[in-house]
Amino acid sequence: MLKIALVTGAGSGIGRACAVALAQAGWTVVGCGRKQATLDETAAMAPGIEAQVCDVADEASVAALFAAIKERHGRLDLVFNNAGTSVLFTNFGDLTFEQWRGVMEVNVNGAFLVAHAAYRMMRDQTPRGGRIINNGSISSTMPRPGSAPYTASKHAISGLTRSIALDGRAHDIACGQIDIGNAASDMTQAMQQGVPQADGSVKAEPLMDVAHVASTVTHMASLPAEANMLFVNVMATNMPFIGRG
Repeated sequence: MLKIALVTGAGSGIGRACAVALAQAGWTVVGCGRKQATLDETAAMAPGIEAQVCDVADEASVAALFAAIKERHGRLDLVFNNAGTSVLFTNFGDLTFEQWRGVMEVNVNGAFLVAHAAYRMMRDQTPRGGRIINNGSISSTMPRPGSAPYTASKHAISGLTRSIALDGRAHDIACGQIDIGNAASDMTQAMQQGVPQADGSVKAEPLMDVAHVASTVTHMASLPAEANMLFVNVMATNMPFIGRG
């Protein structure tokens, strides 16, 4: 039986790397994002990747995505709930509600919409069950300066992960979370030039290859139904995290 996976935010960065790695591991991958062109680029990188435009913060768009998966494949075995956005390095007093709301719409509401639709599909399919992997962040444990919306959103994801893992037991649905620190992508390139630190300084930070994230997600996806990695940290070894602040 084919193994069907959904990766959100698959048009670039971590989502792209994970979609390709899962496809190379034998999964049929539905890669979704907001831009058809970048999704098509991802789909061209490995056989078995299908491009599907979706705005995870839009309820109707998510419903259409899952209707297409059900029609095309009849089931869903894995979700990497990866799509996200941020407003970094903005002091809390200088934030606007629009900035706050924009991050929450994608990182919290979008994650909920995708996980909720996946949960219901996995609960109701035959054979039932599946696995949801949420993309958290090391910010779910410790904030960076000027990152209140992003940090709050990732704390919310940790609560969502725990709740899905608990409720999912009754339906053979496993849920885990990967917390990533400084994986090289478009979002993290600024870290090589220098980013604000807790002591008020600005320093360059080391990055790690995004392939290490992809291999970790692929390992989590490969676990049998009776095993789950509830939380895992994957981070650049020398980044300022332990001892931050």
